[in-house]
Amino acid sequence: MATTKIPMTVPSPRVDADQLFKAFKGRGCDTSVIINILAHRNATQRALIEQEYETKFSDDLRKRLQSELHGHLKKAVLLWMPEAVERDASILKRSLRGAVTDHKAVAEIICTRSGSQLRQIKQVYYNTFGVKLEEDIESEASGNHKRVLLAYLNTTRYEGPEIDNVSVENDARTLKSAVARKHKSDDQTLIQIFTDRSRTHLVAVRSTYRSMFGKELGKAIRDETRGNFEHVLLTILQCAENSCFYFAKALRKSMKGLGTDDTALIRMVVTRAEVDMQFIISEYRKRYKKTLHNAVHSDTTGHYRTFLLSLLGPNV
Repeated sequence: MATTKIPMTVPSPRVDADQLFKAFKGRGCDTSVIINILAHRNATQRALIEQEYETKFSDDLRKRLQSELHGHLKKAVLLWMPEAVERDASILKRSLRGAVTDHKAVAEIICTRSGSQLRQIKQVYYNTFGVKLEEDIESEASGNHKRVLLAYLNTTRYEGPEIDNVSVENDARTLKSAVARKHKSDDQTLIQIFTDRSRTHLVAVRSTYRSMFGKELGKAIRDETRGNFEHVLLTILQCAENSCFYFAKALRKSMKGLGTDDTALIRMVVTRAEVDMQFIISEYRKRYKKTLHNAVHSDTTGHYRTFLLSLLGPNV
């Protein structure tokens, strides 16, 4: 469930556009007005505001936000503006072709989206950037990491709840052999099972693996794989089991220790606020005995903090 708080009575896009235009006038801008409007409108409402702003003022709202805002707040607001598929495509482009390749962000987007969402993302990616997503992955990833991303991106998986117990047991045995032998040929077996099977099936395989061999499948993967290949396999497995816990853990990591990984924090808060953030917040509190709201409050400041907390909703 989403955490964004939309007013009971939402002003018209024209009224919102007028208020934003006024907020930009003069020296500096009234950042509080910008946050109060944009953080409390859903994707459809934001798109209508953009259309109205351009029609009435012959100006691009995103470009105006780009010029008026600064720092982490600017990054967060600009990432918030597009609808989900456009946003995911832009995150993937920056993560793959930016100054530093962000392999974890790429895995997060690709491995937590449904098959239909991935098909839309690929289409928007090509339409926007004039290159196939697969081509950028070919260029920026390597080895088994590249193979698993491409396979996950292009395999049509069953997404329903039914499983075949015989197939589950066979996969558990096959995975046991694949992680035990350490032969390169076995990596393809890992890739095939992790990218071809439904999430429900993988959850059943994980449970069966534990029952049959007395060891967690995730630990076996960590013991026998390395680097980005290990990370993407574990991302698939963790998200099959409990995607909200995956995000709670990733959010915790983005704020743990010295310094904050603001890029990761912004990405996860913005991309999940209209999807399942309420469940992520619940998982965070259950696992870490602290509210996500308080954690974000401690690691951010100023209008940037206000914007993220607005997307997170009430402190529960």
